[in-house]
Amino acid sequence: MEHAARQADIDSERGSGKHEEAPEPRFLAIGQVIGLHGVRGELKVEVLTGDPHRFGQLDEVFVGPDGEDPMAWPVLGSRLHKGRVLLKLGGLDERTAAEAFRGLLVQIPVEEVAPLEEDEYYEDQILGLEVWTRAGEYLGRIEDILYTGANEVYVVRDAKLDRGEILIPAIGDVVLAVDLEAGRMEIDLMEGLV
Repeated sequence: MEHAARQADIDSERGSGKHEEAPEPRFLAIGQVIGLHGVRGELKVEVLTGDPHRFGQLDEVFVGPDGEDPMAWPVLGSRLHKGRVLLKLGGLDERTAAEAFRGLLVQIPVEEVAPLEEDEYYEDQILGLEVWTRAGEYLGRIEDILYTGANEVYVVRDAKLDRGEILIPAIGDVVLAVDLEAGRMEIDLMEGLV
């Protein structure tokens, strides 16, 4: 079972108490502007999607800060460069104007999101899930996701329990079930995880 966690949630703070369903997002982030390239307004984008070639298939993207309504921008071109995407947007022709985009999310409407395979989830679906062992022991909530190359690792914390953080590898031998409606994940607590 592979758990691909896609779509970065820049502000992953979920608070405490009962897990509440967040409203369905209208947009999902596929990148974040981390800098500029050249003097003609080309944006350097950190890729937050499993398919960086996706940028080349888009006619427009929506750019804005997390949690706010983004603005539509036509895509004039994109190319891969040193593990990032260089994105050229219509109407953004100089470095000074492009500087205001630093830190903003590059997003697409949820209707345009590529369908996931079975047992794959978007990052925002995984963050905040309660983690329980097969034996019924509560371990905490998933507060972060680490991308190691081989597989994702879920960072589980609970302020009420004095055990620090638990790192859960997102592999089929460990993650037994994900129930998004119940807001929980069941794991096999292998030796050495706690």
